[in-house]
Amino acid sequence: MIDEDWGVLVSLFPEDWRKMATQANVLKGLRKDKSEEDLLRTLLIHLAGGYSLRETALRARQAQLADMSDVALLKRLRKCQEWLARLCAAMLVERGISIGTSSSDLEVRLFDGTTVKEPGKTGSLWRIHYSVRIPSMRCDFFRVTAANGEGTGESLKQFPVGSGDHIIADRGYGTASGIEHVSRRNGSVMVRISPHNLEVHDISGRPLNWKERLGEIKQSAEAHSWSVWLPVAHDKNIKGRVCVVRKTEEAIRQAHKRLQRRANKNGQRLRPETMLHAEYVIVFTTFSEVRFPPAEVMRWYRLRWQIELVFKRFKQIAQLGHLPKYDEESAKAWLYGKLFVVLTTEKLIWQARSFSPWGCLLVRNTMSESLA
Repeated sequence: MIDEDWGVLVSLFPEDWRKMATQANVLKGLRKDKSEEDLLRTLLIHLAGGYSLRETALRARQAQLADMSDVALLKRLRKCQEWLARLCAAMLVERGISIGTSSSDLEVRLFDGTTVKEPGKTGSLWRIHYSVRIPSMRCDFFRVTAANGEGTGESLKQFPVGSGDHIIADRGYGTASGIEHVSRRNGSVMVRISPHNLEVHDISGRPLNWKERLGEIKQSAEAHSWSVWLPVAHDKNIKGRVCVVRKTEEAIRQAHKRLQRRANKNGQRLRPETMLHAEYVIVFTTFSEVRFPPAEVMRWYRLRWQIELVFKRFKQIAQLGHLPKYDEESAKAWLYGKLFVVLTTEKLIWQARSFSPWGCLLVRNTMSESLA
């Protein structure tokens, strides 16, 4: 059964997955067991099964996949970072996520984070902060902190920012202090915001009248923008834009339903402005207005959401296993490995639903009977 299941999994991998291993030189240094297949199976015991490196090494030895210590396995995981990154990028393309851009010289950074609880009653709870570049899908920053306490929450201030960086982040990062952190380092930011949590002013210096401005948008999927000022500390303002698109009627209905369900659960009464804001996707950005008109801003944010769907499943699967906490390169390889598990899992689920009754693609049979 194990061999049969592995054959199904291999059919889900990118067609040139072995070639990618050769290009990344992942087998260099192995004195024996030089097999891309055995190496990947060993890594998946750790990444998909959630076992510690020590237990993974033991199980791999018992299954005659590899004979190495837990320390050697950690080094091999680190060495496989490039291979795992290429596998993820290839599977994202297969998934139909267009990670290209008309501005071929531009790379943006996606910031995100999640918590990971390691197995066992005494397993530690950690928060991981990571940055992924688009379109190359390269992780350029990975940091592990405690899950609770001062300075551990999700914030743009958790990340190093360089001059010229273009950063996209979700609503949890839409704070004035975080945006100031990026601006002071000459970076640009695109972040979804909630008008309740981020105060912006119109060009005259008065708080933006959201009801009036949003009322100007009558049609779904039509992007609008307004120049605004973001008040920050030390009596300074950051110049930016608010870009807004109205959701479809069905999306609005679903958003209102979720809000009402949450309010009922918590015994709260919804405010009219909360219901109004839920009808729109609202983004604050300091990206160049010339290079990024409103429709282009919303296109990039939509791309971020496409990849966020992958990250949402990643956040679930990341809970399974031990996180390398003291070695950034190993932690990056762990992230790519978890993403690869996510993408393989989703592809397996899709095919199981689509290829009834056996639930997977047919394996090509190179042998056939000749008819006399």
